[in-house]
Amino acid sequence: MAPVANRTVLAVVEHDRGTVAPTTFEALTVARTVSDRVDALTIGATADAIAGDLAAYGVASVHQVHDDVLTDYGPEAWGEVVAHAVRALAPDVVMASGTDRGNEVLAQAAARLDLPFAANCTELRTGGGDGGGDGDGVEVTRIRWGGSLLEDATLPGGITIVTIAPHAVEAGPAATPGAAEPVPFTVRLDRSLGRSVVRGRVEREAGVTLATAPVVVGGGRGVGSAEAFAPLEELAAELGGVVGCSRAVTNNGWRNHADQVGQTGTRIAPEVYFACGISGAIQHWVGAMASKHIIAVNTDRQANIVTRAGYAVIGDLHEVVPAITAEIRRRRRD
Repeated sequence: MAPVANRTVLAVVEHDRGTVAPTTFEALTVARTVSDRVDALTIGATADAIAGDLAAYGVASVHQVHDDVLTDYGPEAWGEVVAHAVRALAPDVVMASGTDRGNEVLAQAAARLDLPFAANCTELRTGGGDGGGDGDGVEVTRIRWGGSLLEDATLPGGITIVTIAPHAVEAGPAATPGAAEPVPFTVRLDRSLGRSVVRGRVEREAGVTLATAPVVVGGGRGVGSAEAFAPLEELAAELGGVVGCSRAVTNNGWRNHADQVGQTGTRIAPEVYFACGISGAIQHWVGAMASKHIIAVNTDRQANIVTRAGYAVIGDLHEVVPAITAEIRRRRRD
């Protein structure tokens, strides 16, 4: 779809102390299909250095907001900033990535603005118009029912607020970089908005993350115990990947929730996903469906993950996974 002239998209940049979430670039890629003018909103002084990264994705201006309340992420404060920016800048479309944080912030903003909000969209279609806000609205396709349904809907004319489902598109830079001109934007925030903020973090080991790993080796209830994940760790290490798991595994206390793949965990998009001993409930599939290739290892050939996988090995994962690792090592020696 060709972008519409005279229509402006304001993209809310998700970042963690100045590190941009990769899904933000996916949202910016979609934004360019909607409008020939994409501006960005960065929240907190730590995000000021992001402007150069945004230029590659066609951003024209970067509205930068500073305030003592914004020293770290807080949903109420961020939502209020977005609401202020929408009132002042009057964009036609407000967009963010459909992560937990992106959905939370735009839901806060939409409630403050009394505007409709469509979360986890995979596509936006505009009917043209002059971008004046009273046109035919924007048609969206969005993920519903945990990924088992795609819904087409039309949002009413006026300001459109949406998030883009993670990995719905592949992020791609603009043919012509934008100026990404920094523009200070002043917002006076009530101190009470700082009552809900991030105060601390548990740092994970440096290296690739579950969301960015090229290879993920996932384990489900069929692994059997926390200790039985050792062969999966070995396979992941051989392939330069990381280990993920299903919700059943975290519920059993075998692995940390940070390793969970799924609707209430991390959405992944690796080149290869090994799903070992995982039944493949729809909630898990939502998190894994963007994988380029899925290899299921399961004793049940009728398991949901087996029927959805591109490749399947019907067998005991405790035998299959070590055999795969051994074969990889053998071929590397040879």
